[in-house]
Amino acid sequence: MAAELLQIGEVAARTQLSIKTIRHYDELGLVVPSARSAGGFRLYTPADVARLIAIRRMKPLGFTLEEMRELLDALETLDSGDAGEADRAQAAAYVSVCHRRAQDACAALTKQLGYARELTEQLARFTD
Repeated sequence: MAAELLQIGEVAARTQLSIKTIRHYDELGLVVPSARSAGGFRLYTPADVARLIAIRRMKPLGFTLEEMRELLDALETLDSGDAGEADRAQAAAYVSVCHRRAQDACAALTKQLGYARELTEQLARFTD
C-alpha cells in the first residue's frame, strides 16, 4: 500500500492545486488524507487525488463548498456496493441535478469564451 500513498507536494503537482488549498480542503473535511506518515505528514491515495481533482473541476463552475461535499458524497454512494436502494436513488438524483448545472455552466463559459476570442481578434488588428 505504501507505493500508492503520495505526499502533499506530489498531490499538489498532480492536481494543480496549491499545498495551502489542499490543506484547506482537509481542514474543511472535503478531502481528508487517508493516512499519515510516522512523522505526521499527510499521505493521499489515488482516490483522494481523484476527489481533489473533482473539487478542482467544480470550483470554476460555481459550486459552493457544501455543494461540493454533497456531490462528492453522492458519487461515493453511487460507487459503493454497500449503499441501499433509497440512498442510491437520492444520490443519483443529486448527481443528475449537478450534471445539468455543469452543462449549463459549460454553455455559459463557451459563450464567454466566444466573446473573449472575438475581442482578441478585434484587438489583434491594432497590435500587429
